[in-house]
Amino acid sequence: MNRKNVIGLILCLILFVASFALTPSGLAGYWDLAALLVVFSGLGAAVLMAYPVETLRNAFAVARNAYATKQQTPEEVARTLLDLSVRSRVDGVLSLERLENLSRDTFLAGAVQCLVDNYKENEIRDLLGAEMHFFALRRQQSERIFQTLARLGPAFGLAGSVIGIIGMIMGINDTAVILQNIPVAFISTLYGVVLGNLVFAPMAENIHHQTRAQLLNQQLIMEGVAAMVREQNPYKLERRLSAFLTPGLRPEQVQALRGIARKHAKRRLDTAESKEDAASLLARAS
Repeated sequence: MNRKNVIGLILCLILFVASFALTPSGLAGYWDLAALLVVFSGLGAAVLMAYPVETLRNAFAVARNAYATKQQTPEEVARTLLDLSVRSRVDGVLSLERLENLSRDTFLAGAVQCLVDNYKENEIRDLLGAEMHFFALRRQQSERIFQTLARLGPAFGLAGSVIGIIGMIMGINDTAVILQNIPVAFISTLYGVVLGNLVFAPMAENIHHQTRAQLLNQQLIMEGVAAMVREQNPYKLERRLSAFLTPGLRPEQVQALRGIARKHAKRRLDTAESKEDAASLLARAS
């Protein structure tokens, strides 16, 4: 989650809580332990009946990482692939194996390793396609858990309301009993609706959004590496990768590729033994 989202979320939550504080009863009027226990215990029992504990633990870990990890943008991935393409043409494909910054993205590292190991294009597409497929399945499972929680939250809030109403009916001749059960009857519904629509549903949607964004990056990586297997010219690769970007970002990629080519050419010019070697390296980079 970026800084703008965090700031906006904090402001909205402050306003949301303030709206309760501005009521005559204040925040204290919306606290009821019995209603909270009904909703949380019901949700806990339901998901434990539906999913193994390890699956639940993994789902919450996925949700935490979805908010905590900064996702690479497609243009950043495209720029990395263009850099790898130019480097492989200048220094050779085996030079990619020595790059340390690839370890931060296991999918990209695996794709580059297939390239270094001289896999054929169809083999790379099969391997990476299978990894993308099972990645999507795992994420869908985590997303479904939070969708289930979002769906059941209001239901258990309603169950708390029914419990409160039953208590009111049982104490119909005792005003004190009725007053004690009124908060349970109404506040439990509030808890269920808030948990379902303000907590669990947005978490499920965030996992879905991050999954689609990551799959787009992985598709971009697969296309880029497959093009490098065919020893495609970096400028042709740039045109292919631009299809994954919005039209407004495509001119920036052309400028980025030119900058990358100049960077690697200059680096090799500095280490070239002769002007002939330097000219040859420049030709390879272009």
